Amino acid sequence: MSIGKMRHRITFQRITPAINENGFESGLPQEYKAVWAAVSNLSGREFFAAAQVNAENTVKFTIRYLAGLDQTMQIIFDGKPYNIIAIDNLKYKNKYMEIKAVEVASDGGI
Repeated sequence: MSIGKMRHRITFQRITPAINENGFESGLPQEYKAVWAAVSNLSGREFFAAAQVNAENTVKFTIRYLAGLDQTMQIIFDGKPYNIIAIDNLKYKNKYMEIKAVEVASDGGI
């Protein structure tokens, strides 16, 4: 992959459990790391597979390898949060990672 395609800035956030003022558990986002990424919509077969599970706002992020990522994190891109649904260490070479994520709806759901 050409580094020139990685022109979008994204931020990974960890969601840590916290107790709010009403005594309920809620997630408190903490910034983990900001990186450069290539961002694209799903294409062809991937799009139709995602549409079958109503994940229409699915986006693919390609970044340089970053240890410590997991599916409990969120991505902030263009001011919108995305829940990570899949992380792929491409060819297990620890050079690039492909992350599929779903935009979080404004009401907090997917």
